[in-house]
Amino acid sequence: MTITIPGFEYRRVPVAPGVSLNTAVGGSGSPVVLLHGFPQTHLMWRHVAAALAADHTVICPDLRGYGDSDKPAGDDPAAYAKRTMAADVVALAAALGYDRFALAGHDRGALVAFRAGLDHPAAVSHLACLDVVPTLDTWQVLHGVSASVAFHLYLMAQPAGLPETMIASSADAFFGHFLDAWGTGSDAVPADVRAEYLRASAAAVPSIVADYRASATVDIDDDRADLDDGNRLRMPVTVVQQDWGAQLGYDAGAVWRAWAPDLEHRTTTAGHFMAEEAPDEIVKAISDLLAR
Repeated sequence: MTITIPGFEYRRVPVAPGVSLNTAVGGSGSPVVLLHGFPQTHLMWRHVAAALAADHTVICPDLRGYGDSDKPAGDDPAAYAKRTMAADVVALAAALGYDRFALAGHDRGALVAFRAGLDHPAAVSHLACLDVVPTLDTWQVLHGVSASVAFHLYLMAQPAGLPETMIASSADAFFGHFLDAWGTGSDAVPADVRAEYLRASAAAVPSIVADYRASATVDIDDDRADLDDGNRLRMPVTVVQQDWGAQLGYDAGAVWRAWAPDLEHRTTTAGHFMAEEAPDEIVKAISDLLAR
């Protein structure tokens, strides 16, 4: 890693046997953990983290399998289950001295945050999820030609071997496609940050695929079990999304309300990489959440 969040201290924190997370920590005050998305690293939070650090201890890890965190083999589907990755986050906070914290996630990190909220309600005081719907709902709202926007979900759901080979053979083109297609601000991801995302992603193809493959298998089972058992998010929840519901023909707010009784659902005109494109908007959304 050659780029850091200015003013943040970096450390490797053990969270599970053989797994340590590369983590940036800055600021002081009540803790807020920020989880990155795909195809990014913790650096996606650089603007938001710096702003929140004025009033909070801000903790920004690379998820297991991403960035400069450890990348265990994904032969066991549980290795990259969101349940496992959520347990990493709780262990990370505990190792830093916090048994209760606010949690915000974007994209893949939002799915980990969602699972942490369901599995560890005593630890997660407030929850923010940016530009996703829960895993179970993701597969249910994708239909027909409109589902082509999520072609990567279907590719990485395939059995081990094929997607890893295809992606590794053209890693910069594959990961760069999403950085180009999903943003609206051409200067939101500067060249040096983009290069870091591409470097980190190319070095993590098997673990990134394993993360996505889990969301076509074990993560669905875990979500369905919670839905059937009536397990819901007990903390205040804020969701910020592009208006995907209108684009794909479903009510995104209703999807989230089924999981989160105490919900504020917001839409944004920013693109998918909203924490980089519109950091002030995301800082306000998180700050408003923490005040609830």
